[in-house]
Amino acid sequence: MTVRKQTFCPLTTSPQKRQAANQLAATVKHSLPAGLSQPALRAFAAAGYSSLDQFTKLTEAELLQLHGVGPKAIRILRAALAEQGKSLLS
Repeated sequence: MTVRKQTFCPLTTSPQKRQAANQLAATVKHSLPAGLSQPALRAFAAAGYSSLDQFTKLTEAELLQLHGVGPKAIRILRAALAEQGKSLLS
């Protein structure tokens, strides 16, 4: 018997909401660094972040509060910002 993790995320319980969120994420995917996960892209799109420069006004703690954003997304954002000589807020 497989035990499924119980979740209260509306995107994982509603196929219609997940599809709408994925469509929204697709609109920002081209303007954000490659390698970001679909959950992170959905989180950034839902929060209104569509360009890398917007992340220079945010702290790591603020980003980690977004559902779907974890350490990997932070590493990818930090690396992309560093390539441009920029960083997250301290």
